[in-house]
Amino acid sequence: MLSRGRILDIIQQKIDDDGYFIVDVDIKQGDRIVVAIDGDHGVGIDYCVEISRLIEGSLDREEEDFELEVSSPGIGQPFKVHRQYVKNIGRQVEVLTKSGEKYSGELLSVNDGGFVIKEEKIVKPEGKKKKELQIIEHPFNFEELKSVKEILKF
Repeated sequence: MLSRGRILDIIQQKIDDDGYFIVDVDIKQGDRIVVAIDGDHGVGIDYCVEISRLIEGSLDREEEDFELEVSSPGIGQPFKVHRQYVKNIGRQVEVLTKSGEKYSGELLSVNDGGFVIKEEKIVKPEGKKKKELQIIEHPFNFEELKSVKEILKF
């Protein structure tokens, strides 16, 4: 029987040894295996193919028919693991809290309990005519978050 644990057993050591990390392993209806992997400098298609072949070579299609998809997490997808936060330090992110508040700014730092972003806003101070740039640092705990994702600017 296909299970998340079984897929992790097959790929975890190789991915760790090669300097990459697992973002998600999901077994969907109809024995569809979906694996998302990443690295500090991204992950190429050739490496995804290599991991796909490792999984296929370790499973018996005669015993279990399955569909397999191995890819990087994808642009604009919410972060799922701590290492994605670390990888994105210095980049622009969008934060959505469980209470519905939305923030965007540069990811400054990450620790085991959360992270800090720097938000830049143009505001008009009370009693002044000219607008000013205001820089605010927002600390977040992982428990208070609904989603965090990288913002791509073109």
